[in-house]
Amino acid sequence: MIYNTQFSTFLQKHQHEFHTVVPFDPKYEKLLPLDFTENNKELSDEILSDTNKFSDYINSKLATTGCKYGIGGYAEHRTVYSRSKHFDSEEGEEPRRLHLGVDIWGAVNTPVMAPLNGIIHSFAFNNNFGDYGATIILTHNLEGTTFHTLYGHLSLNSLKNLQEGHLVKRGDVFAEFGMQFENGHWPPHLHLQIIIDMQGMKGDYPGVCKYSQREIYLSNCPDPALLLTMLS
Repeated sequence: MIYNTQFSTFLQKHQHEFHTVVPFDPKYEKLLPLDFTENNKELSDEILSDTNKFSDYINSKLATTGCKYGIGGYAEHRTVYSRSKHFDSEEGEEPRRLHLGVDIWGAVNTPVMAPLNGIIHSFAFNNNFGDYGATIILTHNLEGTTFHTLYGHLSLNSLKNLQEGHLVKRGDVFAEFGMQFENGHWPPHLHLQIIIDMQGMKGDYPGVCKYSQREIYLSNCPDPALLLTMLS
């Protein structure tokens, strides 16, 4: 795996300090790893082309296994992105298929909490089919090291009354999972991504890249599992 080793080691040192991002009690609740690569033969074009059927698929998996959330996807080469032209390039060029974040699949309106203190860097409603929908980006400073976390597929209500530069404290509920009409037309879930350098962007940053560009993007976007206490 290609990633920023120095930064990942730095975050590992602080893992015990991070707050859970969604409500989860590992003593009583379970997580379901979900695979959205070509290895998952259950994901037919019929399911992927219909957000309601896609949602039913996720909900059925969670109900059958007794899990509160589905989870996974970092550095996963996903066929699921074929459902949207948003991830295609010009004709004949390589499409974007490599996922740069972790997805947490769950119920609409699931609260999203800040893993550590931060300020609101930017926010936007990225309203393309297959895009993030409502999006919030936080900036964090830990021992003098600055980095960012992106939260995609939120509710539009999450964007109300926000101001860039506002403080969000560790453990604060600052957002919630959105429904398909506000989250980019996906089953409800959170896309969590770490971004070291925003490269001048605001309210948006690629959450999927071309496989040929994986070295560049994975170096700038380390594994968000480093922030997720629910996985420890």
